[in-house]
Amino acid sequence: MDEESLVPDRLPLHAGPFALGTFSRDGGDPFPGLVTATRVRDLSHVAASVRALVEDWDGVLPRLAALAEEPQTPDGAWHDLADLRVHAPIEPGQILQSGANYRRHVVDLVAAEKESVHGATPDEARADAEKMMDERARNGVPYIFLGSPRAMCGPYDEVVLPELGEQHDWELELALVIGREGRNIAPKDAWSYVAGYTICNDITTRDRLYRPDLKAIGTDWFTAKNADTFLPTGPFLVPASFVGDSSDFRITLRHNGVVRQDESTKDMIFDIPRLIAYASTTSTLRPGDLLLTGSPAGNGAHWNVFLAPGDVMEAEITGLGHQRNTVRSIR
Repeated sequence: MDEESLVPDRLPLHAGPFALGTFSRDGGDPFPGLVTATRVRDLSHVAASVRALVEDWDGVLPRLAALAEEPQTPDGAWHDLADLRVHAPIEPGQILQSGANYRRHVVDLVAAEKESVHGATPDEARADAEKMMDERARNGVPYIFLGSPRAMCGPYDEVVLPELGEQHDWELELALVIGREGRNIAPKDAWSYVAGYTICNDITTRDRLYRPDLKAIGTDWFTAKNADTFLPTGPFLVPASFVGDSSDFRITLRHNGVVRQDESTKDMIFDIPRLIAYASTTSTLRPGDLLLTGSPAGNGAHWNVFLAPGDVMEAEITGLGHQRNTVRSIR
């Protein structure tokens, strides 16, 4: 990734009086920071990392609120955000990713298959797909798989396309950060396990998603989704209490200036409590874990447009800030 990747001219805005992030200056070591508007306070004296802060989330929030209100004295503790490199805000313990979780996106895919494979008319195909999604929402369960933390990069870093594959695709997602340990969490209790939110762009190489040599096995998520820099994350971790109703965030991605994804989180098939409850039946959730909630319609496969060197992706989600990633090939 680009070691000189700093905040672009458009400073990102976040909801609430403060947010958290991970930053560095002049090539130095990354440090946890408290962001208020366009200033960042070094929190190294409070904790070694943002993840360490999240591990004591209920206890540390009042202290963070007090620090945010202190005068910004010129003692070296405060920095201009524009002078800092912005890293992914947190190093997660695990990354849980939700697939096929936006209704319009999945209906488009299912309807297209019914037309091309089964010969249905467009109206018939869409009606059948809508019925399938209604049934899935009522009686189905989420589809969740693991991602690699090593795929993460910062919100303004370069995305590096691997040598293999050509159909590199964007998938913008709302991600939540777990703030308490839990297993077999009931949906009614799930909100209390959410520390905050961030932005993830889950990039996928479509033409490496299925293995021609192992057709019976199905998808190869590791190869298709976990290349270095294929998960731009951040810029911030915004506390959940600051962002209001996360069931109506706007998710917007522009590719070379063209709006490709623009959808509300209302379109989720399984909401956040159901995702948390389902994930926790298999894996104990711990503070700092990331749970990606799925990507809406409008990825590159829909438009038959894929990422190429020199492209620019700009992404934002209500109250969580802004990403801007330039694409390049491996040098």
